[in-house]
Amino acid sequence: MIPLIIDTDPGIDDAMAILYAAAHPGLDLIGLTTVFGNVPVATATRNALFLAELAGLAIPVAEGAAAPLVRPLAPYPDFIHGAEGFGDLPPARPAGRADPRPAARFLCETVAARPGAVTICAIGPLTNLAAALALDPSIARNVARVVVMGGAVACPGNVTPRAEANIFSDPQAAAAVLGAGWPLTLVGLDVTRQVICTEEDFAGLARAAPVTGGFLERAARFYLRFHRERHGRDGCTMHDPTAVIEITDPGLFETRETALAVTLEGRAAGRTRLASAGPAVRVCLVLDAGAVRARFLAVTGKADAAR
Repeated sequence: MIPLIIDTDPGIDDAMAILYAAAHPGLDLIGLTTVFGNVPVATATRNALFLAELAGLAIPVAEGAAAPLVRPLAPYPDFIHGAEGFGDLPPARPAGRADPRPAARFLCETVAARPGAVTICAIGPLTNLAAALALDPSIARNVARVVVMGGAVACPGNVTPRAEANIFSDPQAAAAVLGAGWPLTLVGLDVTRQVICTEEDFAGLARAAPVTGGFLERAARFYLRFHRERHGRDGCTMHDPTAVIEITDPGLFETRETALAVTLEGRAAGRTRLASAGPAVRVCLVLDAGAVRARFLAVTGKADAAR
């Protein structure tokens, strides 16, 4: 099994990614770290605790950054995820409490305790990962892999014409993370936009797994409505689950190794672009979208049985 930490800002598609990871027999979800992004960090922590409990996991949840390293905090996208993070659903009420360690410390200590074993999947702004690198640079040598949902290398952005939301939220952190020289794979809009799940897909999840799938079906109604009203699409993009599926099913993806740079300021802030020098990053540019969708539905449909 792959020991996995997910760095997250839940968020509807974050919930999909976390519940998929919890249900997958090849993943050992050993912790969650939280960051501002879709919601304030305190809400992200509350939501992460709830998702861990919903999945039947007794794992640490460590709260991280409340704001970017340098730039001002952007408005939260409540029109996509709802004010509480799970669409129209009321605030989550988890029973547990967050780990006392800040997220960066939790990441560094957990990776150091199991050198070469732990994978980190970041599906929110990259502020916690940048803080971990600053706290203990040896994390770059000790981590097994880092998989980032973020960026738009050969396609338009989703928050500006050039920038994807997670990178745009903290470009300085993204530049530090993409330039750290650790084994990093970028799963960005180039591929995640191609993976679509429909209202019927979520209804099927609710039938297959009434507890976890039922929660996702209810939360996804808001997300589906946003995509229908904003993009005229009968279905929602599966950004965050696609990043986790790259870990479990890398054969469904084709990657290119290249150096990347991040534009830090100005109208193109948050843009991820090819660079002529720097550490190589594996960038996902092609995937089997139908197989990724089917994998998500098959695994998450068994989430109740895995609790």
